[in-house]
Amino acid sequence: MNSNPSGDPILTAIVKVEEKTETHPLKSQIDTHEVAAGTNNNIGTNSITDSMSAVKISDATEKVNIPANATWAQNGVTIAGGHREGDATNELNGPRGLFVDDDQTVVIADWGNHRIMQWKNGDTTNGLVVAGGKAQGNRLHQLYCPTDVLIDKETDSLIICDQWNRRVVRWSRRNGTTQGEILIGNIHCWGLAMDDQRNLYVSDIGKHEVRRYQLGEKNDTLVAGGNGKGDGLSQFNWPTYLFVDRDHSVYVSDDENHRVMKWVEGAKEGIVVAGGQGRGSALTQLSHPTGLFVDTLGTLYVAESQNHRVVRWTQGDKKQGTVIVGGNGQAGGANQLNGPRGLSFDRHGNLYVVNHWSSRVQRFSIE
Repeated sequence: MNSNPSGDPILTAIVKVEEKTETHPLKSQIDTHEVAAGTNNNIGTNSITDSMSAVKISDATEKVNIPANATWAQNGVTIAGGHREGDATNELNGPRGLFVDDDQTVVIADWGNHRIMQWKNGDTTNGLVVAGGKAQGNRLHQLYCPTDVLIDKETDSLIICDQWNRRVVRWSRRNGTTQGEILIGNIHCWGLAMDDQRNLYVSDIGKHEVRRYQLGEKNDTLVAGGNGKGDGLSQFNWPTYLFVDRDHSVYVSDDENHRVMKWVEGAKEGIVVAGGQGRGSALTQLSHPTGLFVDTLGTLYVAESQNHRVVRWTQGDKKQGTVIVGGNGQAGGANQLNGPRGLSFDRHGNLYVVNHWSSRVQRFSIE
């Protein structure tokens, strides 16, 4: 997969290791993020602009009532990409995060193409470039390996983790928009989430922490981690994707610790709610957890990038999960996942999964 068409030397090294080392896809990023963090020193300060209007929790998220014993079709339908790795409007290149709106519009962080793509429900052929797509770069009309994206209903805009520019940016969804604006700078972000009080949560893989940014204030609040890299209950080792529930508890994929942590609001340490038994494929284990979702029953859904599956962990049983889709090997079949990253549900309970290595997004219908 040509995840680095720009030829950037840092990303070239990362891509080479990812392609050769299926068992440890993020190792090169872990080893080099401190170097990469110094490549863009003109992004701005670590603050959020007063003009920002944060995303409202999606109606889809608010209304997802999934039965405890729900099952999903084992063959997924490709709703975006899936042709080959490329930069045409019907293609993706190493996609990562996604967001599903209440009308089943899907926006995707098209990592290797340095852009955000949008597919409306029923558009199974061509998507629409809604941010970036002007080659990698740090100008306001460019993105550099975006990893996550949200839809901001209040301002009809996108909030994007522009990872290798070390910033969070906002792009209007209105016609004629040609550039974004910087909301947060000097942060090696990976994942984004919002709560119902219009607070923005961002994971920082450089500092191994999650911070909350309040509207109209330049100060931020540490809500999880921040105690250095490690495997203690107050630490993370490469925090990536996030989910915030109605109680403002923050769920974090702790990639290198192969676990998902839950931090209750105001807590000084987290609770292991999935994995934490070392890297492996047993149902008690996780292998590089990525996308997260928590339904109204408190059930946790986790994508595992190296077990190529999505697992469900119920609130009452934190000892092991249940495979709901995937787990049938790493390939591009309808019943297979290939390096899953982003994960979400629509308001009907249908499951959407980003396949990083197959450069596609699949929808698994609830039965």
